[in-house]
Amino acid sequence: MPRHLDSRLESAETDDDVLVEVLYQEFGAPLLRHVRKATGNDLQWAEDVVQETIVRAWRNAGRLHREPGLLWAWLLTVARRIVIDGRRRRGARPQEVEPADADAVSVPDGSERALEAMIVAEALRDLSEEHREVIEHTYLRDRTIGEAAEILGIPPGTVKSRLYYGIRALRGILKERGVAS
Repeated sequence: MPRHLDSRLESAETDDDVLVEVLYQEFGAPLLRHVRKATGNDLQWAEDVVQETIVRAWRNAGRLHREPGLLWAWLLTVARRIVIDGRRRRGARPQEVEPADADAVSVPDGSERALEAMIVAEALRDLSEEHREVIEHTYLRDRTIGEAAEILGIPPGTVKSRLYYGIRALRGILKERGVAS
C-alpha cells in the first residue's frame, strides 16, 4: 500500500467519517474486484457486499488497526463472511420472482396440439394402407399387438414388422416436411 495511505489513515484516527471515505477511496475498487469473483460476477450483489463491509468497518472503527495490510485483511475477511451468509440465505428460502405481466402469460388453447394432430394425420395418409392400419390400431386406438393382429386377421409378428416399418416411414415423412428431427 502507498505511503500516503498511512498518513491518511492516521488522520482518520479521530474521525470515523474520514475513515469511511479513505476506505472507499483506497480499498473500494480492489475489494469490489475481489468480491465480484466470490459472487459469481454479480455486480449488484458485490456492490452490496462492499457497502456492508465498509459499514461494518465504520461501526468497528474504534477497534480497527490502522495499518493498511491489517485493514485490508480485515476487510477481506468481513466481505468473505458476508458473501457466505448471503449464499446461505439464498439457499434457505426460495428465489423471489416478479409476477408475470398478464399480457405475457400464455394460456394453453389447444391449437398447437390440434395442429400437430393435423400434421400427423396428413402424414399418415401418405403411408401404405398396411402400415397405416397397424399404427391406427396400436397407437391411435391403444390396442395391443395381439388385439390388432386378431382384428386385422394377421399374425402378431406381421403386426410388429408392419408397425416397425410404418413408424420408420412416418418419421421419414415428418422429417421431409420439417416437423421432426
